[in-house]
Amino acid sequence: MASAGSASAMDAAAVSPGVQRPNVISVKGFRIITQKLPILKAEPIEEMTKRLGIAPPEMIFGDNHVTIESEKKDWGITFNAFDALDRVDKTGTSMLRVAHSKEWQKSREKAHEGIKDVVKPFDWSYTTDYMGTVHPNSRPFETTTKSIPIELLKRPDPILFFDEVILYEDELADNGIAMLSCKIRVMPDRLLLLSRFFMRLDNVLFRLRDTRLYVDFESKEVIREYQSRECDYERVRQVLCSK
Repeated sequence: MASAGSASAMDAAAVSPGVQRPNVISVKGFRIITQKLPILKAEPIEEMTKRLGIAPPEMIFGDNHVTIESEKKDWGITFNAFDALDRVDKTGTSMLRVAHSKEWQKSREKAHEGIKDVVKPFDWSYTTDYMGTVHPNSRPFETTTKSIPIELLKRPDPILFFDEVILYEDELADNGIAMLSCKIRVMPDRLLLLSRFFMRLDNVLFRLRDTRLYVDFESKEVIREYQSRECDYERVRQVLCSK
């Protein structure tokens, strides 16, 4: 991607009256957009349930998103709830086997009893390996040994823009929490996005699925890293108590 101008300005995209405007910042040929709206209402939730084929989380922010794109529209990536949930295991093979899973399943069947063949066995922790939705016609990511330059990110550069956007959240039938969120910070020469799936299943497990996206505005280089970690609940508790 060729270098564009060096302007840095906050603006807002045109939206319907009464609807919260997305945050938009343009920096050196890139546009960063974040949208934060209330949780979806019943009708769009039912529609999403039909499309996904699984019961959605308790709190789904289906209109929220984080988008990073070239102003020339030749590259872009978006993080949104639907595509993230579409990566949840729908076969049930990854479903956590714990005491409350059957009760949770029954509660979701009742909530969506008007939709046939939707609520099926699936990973009810909503664990996702989602790494973002690359825009059509964008150059695909390639495997590389190059890592995100942490030292550059440690510099005391001014923060032009920061935001945190929640995509979905579920309390796992009062047995913990599962949440997918995105944090993004934009500096004059680069940006870093962290998309994190965090799950705490009480007395069972902690789980993290992290996607980090680094963009260098000068070189137009984009690096994406994915990391998966989990640990027994009791082991984490013991480590925290020992500190």
